Amino acid sequence: MNIARRLFAAGVALLVAVSPAAVPSAPPARPVSIVLVHGVLIDGSSWRGVYDVLTRRGFRVSVVQQPLTGFSDDVAATKRVIDQQEGPVVLVGHSYGGAVITVAGTDPKVKALVYVAGLQPDVGETAGEVAPPKPAAGKHLTASNDGFVFLHPAHFAQDVAADLPKAQADFMAHAQMPVAAAAFRVKMPAAAWHDKPSYAVIGTQDRALDIERAKWMAQRAGSKVTFVNASHAVLISQPRIVAGVIETAARSVH
Repeated sequence: MNIARRLFAAGVALLVAVSPAAVPSAPPARPVSIVLVHGVLIDGSSWRGVYDVLTRRGFRVSVVQQPLTGFSDDVAATKRVIDQQEGPVVLVGHSYGGAVITVAGTDPKVKALVYVAGLQPDVGETAGEVAPPKPAAGKHLTASNDGFVFLHPAHFAQDVAADLPKAQADFMAHAQMPVAAAAFRVKMPAAAWHDKPSYAVIGTQDRALDIERAKWMAQRAGSKVTFVNASHAVLISQPRIVAGVIETAARSVH
């Protein structure tokens, strides 16, 4: 009987020793937040398809509505959204938004960068000099009297959104969000891609961003590149592919 009691007591002690309450555990990893930054002439609604795919896959996604009134204003708007996130952030930028995330991405919360047909300037470079518009698209740009740039609506579809339905491209052409030309003349004070992993999506039919220039920027930054048969509006025409690259970046964070 004494032997049975001793065996029972030893068994209880063993169970207590290995119970979850007795074993220290690491704190659970905080979920990754994804922050999307739009480019020029369009607004945050351009991310709707990508947003829908990512949220269905369980990610927390926020979209920045930068004013396009100046580079510092756009970086500030992006940081404002980053500040609201808990845990690590994957920061995504389309077109000019790539220059914005290059600077805003220095925030310690940001763990990875994704450039979607995006500019990837280095410290001391401007967005305008690192990737000037291709001649075909550049000649269709016009400026307002107060220094904001538009793309002539008649050429919007062919230069920016050739792979979108005509009705959608026409609407976008007449709903442009102009950008302050001065934003393209600001020298980058920092370049987050030097210290953080980056990914790049390059549209092989892009008429706004030269593909060779885009490849050069991505190679310089050490970005993992995904080529897509798409226009500059690749985030709208190919949301699943773009979302897949962003998901890869998000899952690599942990």
